[in-house]
Amino acid sequence: MLRNLSLFTFLPSEVLMNTKTETSDLKWTIYSTSKPEWDEVSGLDEENNSVRIYQILSCQTGSSTSHWLRSGFIQRQGASQVYVELRFTMMECSSSTHHRSCKETFNLFYYQTDSDDATYSYPPWMENPYTKVDTVAADFLLREGGERKFNMKTFKLGPLSKRGFYLAFQAQGACMALLSVRVFFKKCPALVSALSSFPETVPRTLVQEAQGVCVEQAAQQGPRPRPPKLFCGEDGHWVGQPTTSCACLPGFEPAEGHTRCRACPMGQFKWGTEGQCTNCPGFSYATTRGASVCACRSGYLRAKSDALDTPCTKPPSAPRSIVTQMNDSTLSLEWNEPLESGGRTDLSYSVRCTVCRAAGTPCLSCGDSVSYRPAQHGLVERRVEVWGLLPQATYIFTIQALNGVSQLSGKEAASKSVNITTTHDVPSLVSLIQRIDSTESSLTLHWSVPDHPRYTILRYQIRYCEKERRSEDQCHHTESNRNQAVLTDLRRATPYEVQVRVHTAAGYGSFSPATVFHTLPDGQDSQFLLPGILIAAGILLLVTFIFVAAYCIRQRGRQNNRKWIKVYIDPFTYEDPNEAVREFAKEIDVSFVKIEEVIGAGEFGEVCRGRLKIPGKKENYVAIKTLKGGYTDKQRRDFLSEASIMGQFQHPNIIHLEGVITASCPVMILTEFMENGALDSFLRLNDSQFTPIQLVGMLRGIASGMKYLSEMSYVHRDLAARNILINSNLVCKVSDFGLSRFLQENSSDPTYTSSLGGKIPIRWTAPEAIAFRKFTSASDVWSYGIVMWEVMSFGERPYWDMSNQDVINAIEQDYRLPPPPDCPTHLHQLMLDCWQKDRSARPRFADLVSALDKLIRNPPSLKIVAQDGVGPSYPLLDQRAPLALSGCASVGEWLRAIKMERYEDSFLQAGLSTVDQLAQISTQDLLHMGVTLAGHQRKILSSIQTMTFRNKSTTTVTF
Repeated sequence: MLRNLSLFTFLPSEVLMNTKTETSDLKWTIYSTSKPEWDEVSGLDEENNSVRIYQILSCQTGSSTSHWLRSGFIQRQGASQVYVELRFTMMECSSSTHHRSCKETFNLFYYQTDSDDATYSYPPWMENPYTKVDTVAADFLLREGGERKFNMKTFKLGPLSKRGFYLAFQAQGACMALLSVRVFFKKCPALVSALSSFPETVPRTLVQEAQGVCVEQAAQQGPRPRPPKLFCGEDGHWVGQPTTSCACLPGFEPAEGHTRCRACPMGQFKWGTEGQCTNCPGFSYATTRGASVCACRSGYLRAKSDALDTPCTKPPSAPRSIVTQMNDSTLSLEWNEPLESGGRTDLSYSVRCTVCRAAGTPCLSCGDSVSYRPAQHGLVERRVEVWGLLPQATYIFTIQALNGVSQLSGKEAASKSVNITTTHDVPSLVSLIQRIDSTESSLTLHWSVPDHPRYTILRYQIRYCEKERRSEDQCHHTESNRNQAVLTDLRRATPYEVQVRVHTAAGYGSFSPATVFHTLPDGQDSQFLLPGILIAAGILLLVTFIFVAAYCIRQRGRQNNRKWIKVYIDPFTYEDPNEAVREFAKEIDVSFVKIEEVIGAGEFGEVCRGRLKIPGKKENYVAIKTLKGGYTDKQRRDFLSEASIMGQFQHPNIIHLEGVITASCPVMILTEFMENGALDSFLRLNDSQFTPIQLVGMLRGIASGMKYLSEMSYVHRDLAARNILINSNLVCKVSDFGLSRFLQENSSDPTYTSSLGGKIPIRWTAPEAIAFRKFTSASDVWSYGIVMWEVMSFGERPYWDMSNQDVINAIEQDYRLPPPPDCPTHLHQLMLDCWQKDRSARPRFADLVSALDKLIRNPPSLKIVAQDGVGPSYPLLDQRAPLALSGCASVGEWLRAIKMERYEDSFLQAGLSTVDQLAQISTQDLLHMGVTLAGHQRKILSSIQTMTFRNKSTTTVTF
């Protein structure tokens, strides 16, 4: 891409050549078919420093004579794009006596090469092999007696791929002086941002990834930390924001716009990696800088579960005012909360019991002889009931107050005690429980009546639990007025533990020892039969309803399809463009999107890969187009128009719109992510690695997508392999529905050429669309034929290096592209059908899909290979100069000329160092050298055969 640029003096740059600093003769090469007019002289710059200047003082030669000036070899030093700054003066033609042949412009060219091998006659002095940068016109012209002002212009050259290049200047009738030439490339300056430091970076591609490091006292976060990443643009500007997980370490906070980490001052701390330093929480302190935790003051503690930013606390004081109430064998205890809770809210209580049965005997722990309700430990309420007390015994109950730091204090918990002495008899234990009957779901039990001379038995309480899953909260209780009971709703073939206790006027006695009984495993229980029948009937009715509903919906869908045909709606017809976005594109919450990396640069901003996780849906990868800051309303409308268009399409071969983000900055368009990117670059990367049937499958998918678009009355206008995306399953999808590039006049992309007020991709566009801007589905069919040629040639540029005007002239003379190597005849015939001059004679996309389906169903038809010059239309021959063996200085140069440079090392290792040795190579030799792809073998052998034949029949080469 070549374009005129303004200066960026504030960006760092690396100078490759500057004639202003040269102290001796430049000795550049001068060429002319007549008298050389360029002359090297010494002069003074605006600061009166001596400089070397090239000038042409005579304007007598007509415009047909070219005067060339070529610089010395300039090494690119790894840069993919370089800039050329020219300072020159130009004489006004009206001041010249030969003003009829005088010109006020000159041409700038460059030539890439891997070695400094240019001579007076090589490379030939013509536009090909030189690459034209621009025709340079002067803004200020010199005239007799007028002000002497010089011109300064900057141009961009690239992409560069070889070791170096030459600059060339062509004058055809201009009187001028070339005051200085400076060649440089731009670098992204060293940058500290988002707690990440990035070094000075040279962009070697469109966007160069740079790895950084976290600043001092910062570290990467997350389970799989990756180094910080930022992209350096070709213009020396950093692109986007850093992708980084750097965060300040505990004890340090971000400062000076997140460019460094500063230690927390004394009395402050930061325990994690997020946020800023804060004052120490209550009852804690920090006596040093950079504290990540504040120590608790004496007497205060912090539990393991406490956050480090919470105040320190202490254990509570003792409970107060224990109140007792005795009901024979049942004791109720209540108390008041402590005066001091210790600053915590997790207050709980625990009960300890000691029994003293007789005077003079030691007091023992109650153990399991008494029971507590609701529990003995972890009490939240200040009340507990105790039963199962022995008669004529003294009990000591101690209530402890606890909180989250009580165990850390190393001291006994504060407590309050009370003594209780029982004076009455308590009910006796039930001694024997027997089973009278059992079924699969019930047990009938009977037990003996205990002797109790003093109280009448009021009732019995029965507790029963499954033995295998016994716990207090899973046990069941029932009561009976008699000494027997029936337990129901039990699980079949399950053991149960059963206990019984007596309730008298003195209260409840203790439960008897547990006795185990089993329910029966055999037999059929009628209680499960009816529910099963009902469930089965319900399922049958549900399935029947679903089938009927599905049938009705399908019939209605068919009727709707017959009645309605969806038609594309141009978003530019809306008075408010935002209304079109709201209607056709779903708004997505920005929090659902995570951008992972920048993968390229689009017309409006960056293109990124990211993840989309909508709640309730599976996370998936998406491609994200962003609208860069500083946009105008028109740019925002043009940017979102693509989403308004894409949102109307639903087809497996059309790129799918996930949604848009317009409620926050930057504005984004989210589409499905296509792993293999653009089709043209993917094919070039995998040259000759796919079979014809695979390529036809790709073409069939593209045709199917275009058939869908044409049926919706949508005209793409920019159908090309670069605008087809391909995923990991080799499914091709039509993309790039933005129309703004056709509406802008300042596009610098050479693919698009101005015509009747818009930009048109000449090589892909039908003649009527070029001449009259008549875009229809038929013009899309012409473009599809070019896409077919691109696919079958594995990404070759249509019409090679011919100029756009030459392409237009050739098409007008009925020339058409020849079949690519090994292209099936039927496919090239389809291409020629698409390139019919009469648009009504071209096939429709439905016809193309049908034709490709027939080829896929009949693979042998793809084995018939097309030949150059065969067909109803004249094929357009490759008009580039033929490559002769004698014209190649080395085997490497020959391989690079046919784009097979990947095998250069293999040829040299095989001892093939001169071009004369190539004539005897066979397919077997190529296999031994590692050339295993059949397409590459044919390309190499065909080139050798062609060049050998031309060497025998041609003795001179005329440029």
